[in-house]
Amino acid sequence: MRERKIAKKLPWRFFFVIFIYNVKIERKKSFLILEYKKTSKKMTANIKKRKISALYLMAFFLNLHVAIPTYINSTFLENFIPKEFVGIIYTIGALLAIFAFIILPNLLEKYGNYRVGITALFVEFIAILGLSITKDPIFILVSFIISLVLIRVVSFNADIFLESLSSDSKTGGIRGFFLSTSSAAWVAAPVLGGFLLGNGNFSRLYLVSALVSLPVFFFLITKFKNFRDPNYDRMSFWKTLRLIWIKNDIRKIVLINTLLRFFYSWMVIYTPIYLKEVMGFSWSEIGLIFSIMLTPFVFLQAPLGKIADKYLGEKELLSAGIFILVLATAVLSFIKIPSFILWALVLFLTRVGASSSEVMSETYFFKKIDGTDSNLVGFFRMTGPIAYVISPLVATFILGFAGLHYLFLILGIIMLFGLWFSFSLKDTL
Repeated sequence: MRERKIAKKLPWRFFFVIFIYNVKIERKKSFLILEYKKTSKKMTANIKKRKISALYLMAFFLNLHVAIPTYINSTFLENFIPKEFVGIIYTIGALLAIFAFIILPNLLEKYGNYRVGITALFVEFIAILGLSITKDPIFILVSFIISLVLIRVVSFNADIFLESLSSDSKTGGIRGFFLSTSSAAWVAAPVLGGFLLGNGNFSRLYLVSALVSLPVFFFLITKFKNFRDPNYDRMSFWKTLRLIWIKNDIRKIVLINTLLRFFYSWMVIYTPIYLKEVMGFSWSEIGLIFSIMLTPFVFLQAPLGKIADKYLGEKELLSAGIFILVLATAVLSFIKIPSFILWALVLFLTRVGASSSEVMSETYFFKKIDGTDSNLVGFFRMTGPIAYVISPLVATFILGFAGLHYLFLILGIIMLFGLWFSFSLKDTL
């Protein structure tokens, strides 16, 4: 009774004030929660940006590590085995890489992308270091094959990291810049490799190549040690192949990527031989020609990726790139003089086409999948080893009845199939 009397004596304004006070408190809580969410989103975005930047630097050092000895590997192997068997070593490495890609989804699910990546990189580092300190032929060949296989695995791991941080609307720009930073290493590597080799100092060459990979360890450990793996799709090789065959656009872009890797493998193996043995260029000249040749990868891929995201889509730029690649590659067969400028210019044009095609095929493929599709990413990366199995066999067959210079013309004709696939793609814009 006493409480009721007190309540009756309280003026209505008192309850109104209490009501307003509670409303203000709730509004303040809502404001604070909203601000927290905004701050949290900004922090998450900043963390993503830092991780993507780390991946760009990883791509540069990883590719520099690979690229320094790439154009000299064949010459190095000739010190231990006959020239005719060099291609077989690459084929063995490619076949083992294909097997590695088949089992990778299971390894990722069991151990995670970070553990698989750091382990593969460490073993590959030891293998390259071994090339610099031993002269035993068996050890050299085994180490070389291990390096060929595991460097592809590490590149695959980088793809998983990058895909987990990318959104479809920015895939072209992110992938383009990722490829550009990778390509910057390939531009610098031929000149650096020629300088390190000197008069045949292979030990110094492979030692520096091994040391260049150390920053990759640093970025992996500091930025991705606590990487949260997505739920990877577990699917057998044949089921993955069937899935790719059913998905029309993915099938076509995988075939285009296979052709592109076929082009790279053929050019990497036979262009240095042709320039050295037929045209008579020195290694220092060849290194400079290759550095000029590779500059389109640095300057074109990032802007083309952004253009594909916002304006044109991938189909048009992909088709234009393949067309330029076909024409420029075929023209190489008709250059009969050892002109430094002419060879540098035409090889430069081949890479204008190749760099455009590469960034568009990468962008298109990764817009069609997400980070859980490790089986599809593995198959997409498997096209490189497949090309390294097929291209030496095809080239060896052709060389049985045609001269070395005809390889460029025939390669240009083979690459025409890429246009047939690209014209029938469904664009993403």
